[in-house]
Amino acid sequence: MIKVGIIGGSGYTGVELLRLLLPRDDVSVQFVSSRAHAGTRVDAQFTSLRGLCELQFSDPASINQADCDLVFFATPNGTAMQQAPELLAAGVKVVDLSADYRIKDIAVWETWYGLTHASPDWVEKAVYGLPEMNREAIQSASLVANPGCYPTTVQLGFLPLLEQGLVATDGLIADAKSGISGAGRAASVPNLLAEASDNFKAYGVSGHRHLPEIEQGLARMSDQPIELTFTPHLLPIIRGIHATLYAKLLPGSSLGQNDLQALFEERFANEPFVDVLPSGIFPETRSVKGSNTVRLSVVKPQDRNTVVVLAVEDNLVKGAAGQAVQNMNIMLGMEESTGLLAPPLVP
Repeated sequence: MIKVGIIGGSGYTGVELLRLLLPRDDVSVQFVSSRAHAGTRVDAQFTSLRGLCELQFSDPASINQADCDLVFFATPNGTAMQQAPELLAAGVKVVDLSADYRIKDIAVWETWYGLTHASPDWVEKAVYGLPEMNREAIQSASLVANPGCYPTTVQLGFLPLLEQGLVATDGLIADAKSGISGAGRAASVPNLLAEASDNFKAYGVSGHRHLPEIEQGLARMSDQPIELTFTPHLLPIIRGIHATLYAKLLPGSSLGQNDLQALFEERFANEPFVDVLPSGIFPETRSVKGSNTVRLSVVKPQDRNTVVVLAVEDNLVKGAAGQAVQNMNIMLGMEESTGLLAPPLVP
């Protein structure tokens, strides 16, 4: 039996981790921590878990984290970098769902997140947890930096094009939209139903903190510097990300629609959680709701030299908790898809 703990379990990613882990008979959740709710039952805060969870929220200062094989950090940025090193020193594996270990250039991370990094030595040791790129490294990792939600869709969408060196790397565009749950569970006026419903807007247009994470990943794919224009938007839905990606084919390319379709199908043929749709079929956010799947379409409009990739995911599953469980499975030598094969919710 694998023993796991969750630090920061009172947010949306925390309860999503519990939804995925509690039904499994090969995993035992030892603790769920929350400073704000310490001493109260988890299923009192999340009634969806009644009958599945008998735990109370623990104060992070009082739990014995070393009793676990692996601990998830579903915490705000800046927490894991303080607490993870002690766990790692005790031999406990860590999957961090925050951004603390995603960006290798510490100066860049500190600029975007406005903090001084507390455990820079672990930044280099951390493995970026995008299995479709780093599966082998994840298998032997002690610390996995779980990718952000936007970065997952954008990187997977561009992956086949950049790996094969087919597109210019200095004019990539990602026009991405997320449901309101991506903003977290904390109360705020912009997230109120009356504010977010029946509305559509961009944010972070001058610079979003996911940009350096995405550019870092894309640069690894292409082995070249990347210049990406990334514009996130807020959709009036609860779950889901839709990313429309644009890339220019290099001069002289003779790739047509059928060639691009074959390229994407071949690249992801053995990936359990990437679905390349048939040519002419375009993904919808509702088609991945509650699932760990990314669905992709690739198009060459009017047979010109621009490639358009459409990518959708559930931001709380493949964009957060589901991918974290996928990484846990890989790190602990379990079947990668265990606990993650439930189909999407319809409607």
